[in-house]
Amino acid sequence: MPSFNPPIRVLMGPGPSDIHPRVLAAMARPCIGHLDPVFQALMEDMKDLLRYAFRTKNRLTMPASGPGSVGMETCFVNLVEPGDTVIVCQNGVFGGRMKENVERCGATCVLIADEWGKGVDIAKVKKAIADNAKVKAIAFVHAETSTGARSDAEAICKLAQEKGILTIVDAVTSLGGIPLEVDAWGIDAIYSGSQKCLSCAPGLSPVSFSARAEQVIKQRNRKVQSWFMDMSLVMNYWEAQGGARTYHHTAPVNGLYGLHESLVMLKEEGLENSWARHKKNHLALRAGIEAMGLEFLVAENERLPQLNSIKVPAGVDEALVRKRLLADYNLEIGAGLGALAGKVLRIGLMGASSTPNHVTLCLSALESVLPMAGAKIKAGVALPAARAVLFPN
Repeated sequence: MPSFNPPIRVLMGPGPSDIHPRVLAAMARPCIGHLDPVFQALMEDMKDLLRYAFRTKNRLTMPASGPGSVGMETCFVNLVEPGDTVIVCQNGVFGGRMKENVERCGATCVLIADEWGKGVDIAKVKKAIADNAKVKAIAFVHAETSTGARSDAEAICKLAQEKGILTIVDAVTSLGGIPLEVDAWGIDAIYSGSQKCLSCAPGLSPVSFSARAEQVIKQRNRKVQSWFMDMSLVMNYWEAQGGARTYHHTAPVNGLYGLHESLVMLKEEGLENSWARHKKNHLALRAGIEAMGLEFLVAENERLPQLNSIKVPAGVDEALVRKRLLADYNLEIGAGLGALAGKVLRIGLMGASSTPNHVTLCLSALESVLPMAGAKIKAGVALPAARAVLFPN
């Protein structure tokens, strides 16, 4: 059986994104034990770097061992108990997964449904709070990966704080890509993923819990239903308060090397600079897409710069578009999910995949492939439009 050698792709789908050579090199370093004193020093650095990325001082801030779905479950199983009432905002696929988590915790889910491609309707959140007594938490997706829509996290958290309600926030696609202020907005529990704007390998999920959420965990009426994701156990491994760390599980050592390096790179660039880079490259992509005559799914005021959903023109075989991009250009973009299957193409500009080179390659490849799939576009205009944004002088 030969060794596996994957092709070299340009990853511009909804994740994973391209991994920077520095991160790949970090992951190739010698493995050491997960209780090695040297590794424990890296763990402390990791927590500080994540606090920087999340804009928080929360003590309970660390990467969960598993993809974003593990981070999601970590937040829900620690804070939600049978008999609780949780408001869940769904405006895409991943809000639906939050609903599943609430129900599997034995709690009552009050669902706020919004149109896919739009942000969460703040008026509906106000009404749900007013109509339901003893709401424990409000859960919503900050950056909905399935649609490319951004919700107003600050406004939702403000409503929750006014009523003493916890907030659980999905930041899988937003961390590092758009403004996210955990402490300033009063977010109580948040989770993300390593493979999106952080541009690390998939398999780790940064999480953070506020002091208020920490108290809720301590005052639970029963054990957390998941042993693996019980924060009262996990944090005995991730910190040593007056004693030795307690073995909980074998951490993914080399994966954590990679996440550490990606966070070092984020701090070197500067969080605000990262946000600005993602926005500028999105504006260049937008200029090229619109010059061709294509349309975005999401209105500009709610559109994510790092995840772009483009409407598929009538009569165009979007699966053929993606197939030709992969075969001819080694370029991967994403398909629509759920209600948007076959209706949109999802183009990611995340982390190391958010560069001028990625924008121009994607636009030139689309100009070549779309007509083959039956799309009537304006030719020869996308790259000049993008360049005018990228290189205005």
